[in-house]
Amino acid sequence: MLLCGGWDGHYPEQICALFSEALTEAGFHCEQRTSLDALADQNLLSSFSLIFPCWTMGALTKEQAEGLEAAIRGGVGLGGIHGGMGDAFRGCTNYEWMVGGHFVGHPHVGPYTVQITSADSPITAGMPKSFEYTSEQYYMLVDPAIRVLAEADYTYEGTVCKMPVVWTKPFGEGRVFYNALGHHPQEFTDHPDVLAMTIRGLLWAARSN
Repeated sequence: MLLCGGWDGHYPEQICALFSEALTEAGFHCEQRTSLDALADQNLLSSFSLIFPCWTMGALTKEQAEGLEAAIRGGVGLGGIHGGMGDAFRGCTNYEWMVGGHFVGHPHVGPYTVQITSADSPITAGMPKSFEYTSEQYYMLVDPAIRVLAEADYTYEGTVCKMPVVWTKPFGEGRVFYNALGHHPQEFTDHPDVLAMTIRGLLWAARSN
């Protein structure tokens, strides 16, 4: 299930269409929802292998937040990119914990280098050890228990830190995959290896990789 909505500045329709096509080619039947109402229906959610939120900002009701959390804890995968997952439902701390991190800003917009840190993961298989990328560089607060697959140096106010870019984590019986890249759909055309990595991450979360 792809959740398509929220702030239009992250191109939810185009992003959902891109990944719906890719997942369909991988053998999945994809359903797109433009309302969050489905998140309160635990029976419905449990019928999916993967939930792909593409809903920057927005808000969850108590029932929707509990329904989504129960589904992922029960074994449904959660996977997504950039603000559609990492800047969704601000202030819902259970959601942010489930994702493994949340967006707090992007003081740097421009070129930076992404380094692969877990070359033995099936998600990063075949990726170059590092690659140049130009986009919003997300500064995020993260769960220290995530498995970081890619990171980048973040320089801000005279300090440099290692900022996770791609990660996975377990959540109950569910698998969570997140990629902070992908502000604009064109980035996946410009970086087909990043698109391929993201698809592998989604398949991993759906237990198909």
